[in-house]
Amino acid sequence: MNIFKKTTLALAISALAGGAMAQSAPAPAPEPEKSPITANVTVVNDYRYRGISQSNFKPAIQGGFDYAHESGFYIGNWNSSISWIGDANSNDGAVTGRGSTGTSVSAPVEMDFYAGFKKELIGAGFSSDIGVLQYYYPSSGVYNSPAIRTNPTGFVNPNTTEIYIAQNFTFGALTGFVKFSYAVSPLFGNPGSQGSYYPDLTLNYDTGIWGLTLNGHVGYQYVAGNYVNGATYYNGTNIPRGTSQNSVLGYTDWKLGVTKDFGGGLSLAVAYVDTNAATVKGYPAYVSPQGKNLGRAGGLVSLTKTF
Repeated sequence: MNIFKKTTLALAISALAGGAMAQSAPAPAPEPEKSPITANVTVVNDYRYRGISQSNFKPAIQGGFDYAHESGFYIGNWNSSISWIGDANSNDGAVTGRGSTGTSVSAPVEMDFYAGFKKELIGAGFSSDIGVLQYYYPSSGVYNSPAIRTNPTGFVNPNTTEIYIAQNFTFGALTGFVKFSYAVSPLFGNPGSQGSYYPDLTLNYDTGIWGLTLNGHVGYQYVAGNYVNGATYYNGTNIPRGTSQNSVLGYTDWKLGVTKDFGGGLSLAVAYVDTNAATVKGYPAYVSPQGKNLGRAGGLVSLTKTF
């Protein structure tokens, strides 16, 4: 028996049959068009923004939506539960939620609104991005300068406006972006800090194994301005008039992690985050009501669902 001839004949018959079936079967339905609107919700054990805890090392729930037009224009909103504004206005380090005037302070949510233009101007996989971002904190009561315990003559609203420019890139399995953010308003309640900026680099490497992606990030927060009238730390340490705010509040942050894609828009991320945020006479510049360094090293675990 000639096995080669028999196999060849079987393959030929199979191909003919397959062709006949393909001709008689209905054409596959076209894939639905991708919606320009996406949404996301996240649960995380600690909300870290630029390396600094915004939730006093407690869990936070986050979510938002984006609209992206084919022209490259986009607009969106993102929100997170927070505690740092109320914490920064508690008396003598106690989590009382009461400001220096005795007025109840409530600001449990951060709301971010942004819009911009993003397009592959250089080439495929290299999208350029420019936009504006408004951080808004719905609040009631009187709040002090929130980044550190200070006593300036005037208190500044923590709402902040930044403009940014970013360049995304793709090199095979490696993707990421470089970004520069610039504050056109005082930065998160620090008086005279307009002109602060934050350059950062983010890298992601798709391992191709089990849906795992390695993540890396580094950034530097520069805080503009000087202490015009001097200031007093939470622990009573005096900051002389004319001291650069950046010498106290400027820092570098970094993060290393891994993300697991489960499919269907569900992902789990685990990361290690740290900063070199300053201390003055042994006391943290970014401090919780319990005296803990809000920029200390820590582990992050988050679960995200994208729709």
